[in-house]
Amino acid sequence: MNASPQDSPDSRYMADTHEVINVSSELQDFNLYQQDHALRDAVQREGAGWADEQLSTFGEHAGTAGYLELGHLANKFTPEFDTHDRFGNRIDLVKYHPAYHHLMQTAIENGIHSSPWVDPKAGAHVARAAMFYMQSQVEAGHGCPVTMTFAAVPSLRTTPELTRIWEPKITARVYDPRNVPMEQKAGITIGMGMTEKQGGSDVRANTTRAFPLGSGGPAHPYELVGHKFFLSAPMCDAFLVLAQAPGGLSCFLVPRWRPDGTKNPLQVIRLKKKMGNQSNASSEIELRGALGWLVGEEGRGVRTIIEMVSMTRFDCMIGSSGGLRMAAAQALHHCSVRSAFGNVLNRQPLMQNVLADLALESEAATTLTMRIGRALDNRHDEHEDLLVRLGTAVGKYWICKRVPHHAYEAMECIGGSGVMEDSIFPRLYREAPINAIWEGSGNVQCLDVLRAMQKTPAVMDAFFAEVGKARGGNAALDQHVAALKNEFRDFTDMEFRARDIVDRMALALQAALLVQHAPAYVADPFCTSRLTLIGHHNYGTLARGSNCEAIIARATPQMKN
Repeated sequence: MNASPQDSPDSRYMADTHEVINVSSELQDFNLYQQDHALRDAVQREGAGWADEQLSTFGEHAGTAGYLELGHLANKFTPEFDTHDRFGNRIDLVKYHPAYHHLMQTAIENGIHSSPWVDPKAGAHVARAAMFYMQSQVEAGHGCPVTMTFAAVPSLRTTPELTRIWEPKITARVYDPRNVPMEQKAGITIGMGMTEKQGGSDVRANTTRAFPLGSGGPAHPYELVGHKFFLSAPMCDAFLVLAQAPGGLSCFLVPRWRPDGTKNPLQVIRLKKKMGNQSNASSEIELRGALGWLVGEEGRGVRTIIEMVSMTRFDCMIGSSGGLRMAAAQALHHCSVRSAFGNVLNRQPLMQNVLADLALESEAATTLTMRIGRALDNRHDEHEDLLVRLGTAVGKYWICKRVPHHAYEAMECIGGSGVMEDSIFPRLYREAPINAIWEGSGNVQCLDVLRAMQKTPAVMDAFFAEVGKARGGNAALDQHVAALKNEFRDFTDMEFRARDIVDRMALALQAALLVQHAPAYVADPFCTSRLTLIGHHNYGTLARGSNCEAIIARATPQMKN
């Protein structure tokens, strides 16, 4: 009997088992700015329209395949630490993959670390926030030294003698990673050391001591002895450090090298083994008589460094908003390509509900973050200044806490492929909890809200004036705000109730902004799902009648052909 064609050796022993079809593709070669309608609208609305071309150019570069790959490489090849060189000299040197340095160089050459201080015009903080938001989508870890360098300027400006020396190099658009004295560099970076083992967020429990070398006082030298359980990032050229001086807890600028060219004994003990943020080196250090200059006044360390902390908290909002956007964009892209059960995923009703809900979360975060950016640009206005003081704590608390579940849900849209380490999702998921913990955890933010309310009651007038701008635009929002006002008629057990109250404040701010500025098909389902008795459970529980197709179309990035 003759063999059939399918039994021929050529067909029976073919190496190709199947044709690869119905799979997704890498989300790359797209413009992170032009393809983000919520971001573009916010930039125009909040006063940075003049930066539109610059942001579009940056977004085009940030979305290229080669640039996105840098984020993967910087986390695959993590920092390595050497205490000494091979001759026995103490060097405290952290070595990074070239991808990390490329990201740092791009951030600094584009002024993400300094632009509002160098050119403080209307919209400067908004434009800078938009750029940082895009950069953080590529890679989050290197944002730590960029943020701290940016945030150090307001604290240093409390001491003009130090500002004159340090600020020109801090704000210069020059990235120089060499482990050499700052006098040999045109541009430098700044880190921060606050946390100690026994205190954590309670920095007043710090035990590190500072001894004046002479009369003491602002800009004068001190010698620091003690430890820091977290110091980020140890390759920076100098650090703002809290220590107990004769007059109480104080802030000091501690360089990595002494002015005479010798190594300052700020000694790195080890790098931290973190679950996420792996491209960024966080360290544990000991100060063995390290030179530092007093920033501000003795005993006013918290007040001095809080200027820095306020800005780093805002950057946590930006970075977490960027994480929400990248996770949503990845899920939306995948579901626009992949088919299952006879139809493209983003055309299936249940998946539409999930995708639209993820997109709403991202847009609400972006909208609130950029609004706080405008408030930072206008702190000469009392309302805007009060909004910064309250809104930064509220926004940092809420937005950063929304990221982990959002990242997981977006990963589930991808399915099994999203769990693989060669996908971006494991990195997004490991990164997701970081900002909620850094720069003051959720409880710290809620306590800061209560403290602001008690110390400056006018912040509540500013808050209700802000959400009141949307009055009449959505019935659910009006009812939510009215109920929230009732909460503040009873201050008993306020600390116990703080999280519930701050949750509701954050949602009121987001909803009010969306009602005023977003399409109704965005604002209405957000309000219904987050503010009504229906409540928001898992993602994908939007109410019937929500225009999910329109939300998905608004949020889905389009790659170049």
